[in-house]
Amino acid sequence: MIRLMVGLGNPGPEYEATRHNAGFWWLGAVARQLKATLHAERGYHGLVARVNTPAGPVWLLEPQTYMNLSGKSVAALARFFKIAPEEILVAHDELDLPPGEMKLKQGGGHAGHNGLRDIHVQLGSPDYWRLRLGIGHPGVKTEVADYVLGKPMREHREAIDACIVRSLTAVDALLAGDMSKATLRLHTSKPPRPKPPRPATAPNEAARAEKPAAGDPPGTAEGAAG
Repeated sequence: MIRLMVGLGNPGPEYEATRHNAGFWWLGAVARQLKATLHAERGYHGLVARVNTPAGPVWLLEPQTYMNLSGKSVAALARFFKIAPEEILVAHDELDLPPGEMKLKQGGGHAGHNGLRDIHVQLGSPDYWRLRLGIGHPGVKTEVADYVLGKPMREHREAIDACIVRSLTAVDALLAGDMSKATLRLHTSKPPRPKPPRPATAPNEAARAEKPAAGDPPGTAEGAAG
């Protein structure tokens, strides 16, 4: 089972709405669903909540170390409660997925993500689970740093928020350790397709629609503005 759920981000109001804090957004939603309240715990360098389940306690963690030192917080809590890497789930922003999509995976590289990089080092293992929350890519590698620390446009933020809501259907499976079921729910839960735009009215049709019927005074044809 998953015994430690982590959301990555940067503390402080100036970072709250930035793309790099997608992990914080996710953990906040999970805490609300589980009716848990995060509290500051200096010993674990983060905001922590404990949730009691039939299988034992589960910990929720938001590191307050800033992204580059996320592993300091994760490893401190994991070591104290003897939580193995494969019992840890880390939610983070993912450049390689578009806003509104998510993927669950275990192990692998950090792909240049500084939060994951430090967790690798501090845990001494890449074998923890990751929930990759798509934020899209700026298209140019040199713009990535400014992009992740910027706020997403409204449509992208709405897509990410909707993705997080959909992910909550997998929380029970994650807590039970049924990763196949969780993966199925997360990977088959796709964002809704946008409705196709309505076809433009042909010029001759528009002219006919606005032409008054015989005997009608101007401005009273059907469909005309009142």
